[in-house]
Amino acid sequence: MSSWSQITFAQPWWLLLLALLPLLAWWLHRTRHRYFASLRLPALDGLHRAASWRSRTVWVPWALRALAAALLIVALARPRLELKEEKVKAEGIDIMLAMDLSSSMLARDFKPDRLEVSKRVAAEFVDKRPYDRIGIVAFAGEAFLQCPLTTDHRVVKEFLEALECGMLEDGTAIGMGLATAVNHLKDSEAKSKVIILLTDGVNNAGYIQPDMAAAIAKEFGIRVYTIGVGSQGEAITPVSRRSDGTYIFGLARVEIDEELLRRIARQTGGRYFRATSAQALERVYEEIDRLEKTEIEVTTLRRYDEMFYSFAGLALGLLVLELLLGHTLWKGGP
Repeated sequence: MSSWSQITFAQPWWLLLLALLPLLAWWLHRTRHRYFASLRLPALDGLHRAASWRSRTVWVPWALRALAAALLIVALARPRLELKEEKVKAEGIDIMLAMDLSSSMLARDFKPDRLEVSKRVAAEFVDKRPYDRIGIVAFAGEAFLQCPLTTDHRVVKEFLEALECGMLEDGTAIGMGLATAVNHLKDSEAKSKVIILLTDGVNNAGYIQPDMAAAIAKEFGIRVYTIGVGSQGEAITPVSRRSDGTYIFGLARVEIDEELLRRIARQTGGRYFRATSAQALERVYEEIDRLEKTEIEVTTLRRYDEMFYSFAGLALGLLVLELLLGHTLWKGGP
């Protein structure tokens, strides 16, 4: 169903004639005595009940004629329905999000915690990349593929939302997380392959060293952006776990192996970022979004469906109706 916003006029200057119609109506009203016979009476007493339905509706033929004139003027302006079709050719980027799920991601220096903020900001980043394939790798003491590369970003965000600490054995296997992400990007034919690795700790688990994983990423032309998330100093963080699986929180020092993260980024041609707050993390993803621009070529095809005949036909129909009414119901005057 078309909307008025899709209707354009090929010759819009004809619409200026519409402004003359009220002036024409005023002039005809002022000079009507020239066209109608008049009967002078000394008084109108007793004639107030003589008004008929025809006298009360004598304006109808004039209204039909005026409406027909307006429609003819609109028809002269050549109204047309604009139909647009866009063809998008995008050279997308394949992006793998490697998310740390170690228990320290529940630290409360971010509100409500580091993991929830990281998931929200990552989801906002996904929304900004409509033409890219995006996947998710989760890691803690081990790593696994949470979501394969896909352009269905609704699914990506659903998998992001499902990430929880405790899904994996606790620990921080940065090398395993990076290697798993590389494994699912290495065969990609995308022009650009990117890993965004987010962690808040020090590599202390896994059988693949982070430097080795970085060397493999470089070999396959994969650029790695690393993010260290966590405030400076100390934060309220899980320090142990009860028998029922719930965490016990306490004050602990924030430790991030920034040198390792810088080395990984430098070796693969990426960059390292430190996010000490939710706002800083948002700026990090904005910077990565700016650095990794997708090349998009949009071709817009415009077609027009002429509506001239519809307006002209309706005007002609009104004129015919006015002619018929003038020779039947309103014949002979009121």
